[in-house]
Amino acid sequence: MTAPFHIEGKNRPARWVITCDHASNRVPMEVGGDLGLAPEDMNRHIAFDPGALGVARALATALEAPMIASDVSRLVIDPNRGEDDPTLLMKLYDGTIIPANRHADAAELERRLRLFHRPYHAALAGLIAARADPVLVAIHSFTPQFKGRAPRPWHIGVLYAGDTRLALPLIARLNAETDLCVGDNQPYSGHLPGDSMYRHGVGPHHPHVLIELRNDLIVTEAAQTAWGQRLAPLLDAALQIAQV
Repeated sequence: MTAPFHIEGKNRPARWVITCDHASNRVPMEVGGDLGLAPEDMNRHIAFDPGALGVARALATALEAPMIASDVSRLVIDPNRGEDDPTLLMKLYDGTIIPANRHADAAELERRLRLFHRPYHAALAGLIAARADPVLVAIHSFTPQFKGRAPRPWHIGVLYAGDTRLALPLIARLNAETDLCVGDNQPYSGHLPGDSMYRHGVGPHHPHVLIELRNDLIVTEAAQTAWGQRLAPLLDAALQIAQV
């Protein structure tokens, strides 16, 4: 079995730990290698976060930080959901039925948790535990528009729940960038009990933030690298302001 995640720069010295929960649209052979969707659907945001992996990789390099990325499609099982979340294994997403998930029962859910979800979180917990004062940054991307809904104007969103130590200084730094439309807990709220940042940030009280980038802005490798390099000094400055 191929590992359901990969880690880059495990021994880099920074406090930062960079995550990319929705890095891949891969469907492992343990699930059949195919979810019954057309290739064009598997290349949409419903299957992964387009561009997020390249941004996370560039950001981790710039910050001299480790990065962990899931290597399983979010449609197989969503690493950014708690084990009791009803959207952990999606059967319908943005108007698309997921054929291989339609009849997945509790036993199949448990099997996917054991094979893919839990190993990813155990590996992430190990990276965090290796640092005396970890700071977590999750990189995601969002679609410019869901079917039948209004376009999303934000270039970047900063998501958080109750812990605003890092999020609010970062939002202030991003708002000082005159070319950006910044979402404060947009395009959706960061309050999602049981998700990755809740589990590894909120619970243990580690400073953390989730960054969402609009995926039409990070289509190319060059754009992904540029965003990663742009975010690194802004995050460093926000952490200095936060004094945590």
